[in-house]
Amino acid sequence: MPPVSDEFEAFWRERHLCTLTTVRPDGTPHVVPVGATMDFENGVARVITSGDSAKVRHILKAGSAPAALCQVDGRRWSTVEGRAVVVQDAEAVADAENRYAQRYKTPRVNPRRVVIEITVTKVLGTVK
Repeated sequence: MPPVSDEFEAFWRERHLCTLTTVRPDGTPHVVPVGATMDFENGVARVITSGDSAKVRHILKAGSAPAALCQVDGRRWSTVEGRAVVVQDAEAVADAENRYAQRYKTPRVNPRRVVIEITVTKVLGTVK
């Protein structure tokens, strides 16, 4: 993950909904609203979701796929880009659920839940 400011870290800890952009097999963007968390130490953004969602299918079809997360608050905005993978092991899912609960609220029970992990390689926005 590129170096980021304290302001960036604070912005990604505030409660904001995000958009996640993945790429469909035909090359067009698939953009959906999500809750996301940022692991600054490891440079990884995480999204919890159902394993049968379209965003998961797009990433799994590619094995690893480009993805972007964006959040906006008035004139403040930040986008992180990187490579996304789907992680299904129970420990990773539990960790992502805990991170989600800290930023948003305890997620509903979902036995099909997986984690989309994006290794952040680029940061854009007014908050970097």
